[in-house]
Amino acid sequence: MITLYTFGPAFGLPDASPFVTKAEMLLKLAGLPYHARRGSLRRAPKGKLPYLDDMGRIVADSTMIRWHIEKTYHIDFDDGLGPAERGIAWAAEKLMEDHLYWAVARVRWLDQANFDKGPAQFFRSVPAPVRGLAERLVRYKVRKTLWGQGLGRHSEEELVALATKGVTSIADILGDKRYLMGDKPCGADATLFAFAGSLLCPVFDTPIRTAAEGHANLVAYMARMRAEFYPELAAAPVPQGVAA
Repeated sequence: MITLYTFGPAFGLPDASPFVTKAEMLLKLAGLPYHARRGSLRRAPKGKLPYLDDMGRIVADSTMIRWHIEKTYHIDFDDGLGPAERGIAWAAEKLMEDHLYWAVARVRWLDQANFDKGPAQFFRSVPAPVRGLAERLVRYKVRKTLWGQGLGRHSEEELVALATKGVTSIADILGDKRYLMGDKPCGADATLFAFAGSLLCPVFDTPIRTAAEGHANLVAYMARMRAEFYPELAAAPVPQGVAA
């Protein structure tokens, strides 16, 4: 049995991390039995989640997990796609992971109102006398990471413009198709579902969410994918700023 190590559901989403949701979606798309278990960053091989234990073989990072599934279980997530379509799917995936992810991280972690509704929940287990210090330290690290990545150097207006362009590009690729690249899901659909859910999460008030809500095809896609792969979440009310 495969064990996937996760953060756990939060904010009405399958997991607090879109990368964890992506990995779980890949397992669902592959039809592989698995068990999800809350993990620890201290024990994670690369200091991040997700990672999986496939009968003793440890695989860290959502993309490495995808490649492990494809190689070990002889699954081609992009079966039926031509070379150009595979390239578009991969480029869309990396646009979400390496660009939109950081834009969302900035508005969640560095905007005080959104931080209070979201990431602050992760510090509940920290003793009260040092909780504020722990929050400030982690937020400083997030700010430093964003500065090094580049998006942290832009003004709020510039950040929103860049993120909006990225959201529009993803919506344009999706078009009126049922899945990102056609009438059946491909590997990048695991990423699109995970990151579109993060973009559209109603717990957080951001102009990036407003931009995503302006694309009816993205909203409809999320509803279809939730109903198909997470029916228990599709039927549940969305919690307002409380981690599950």
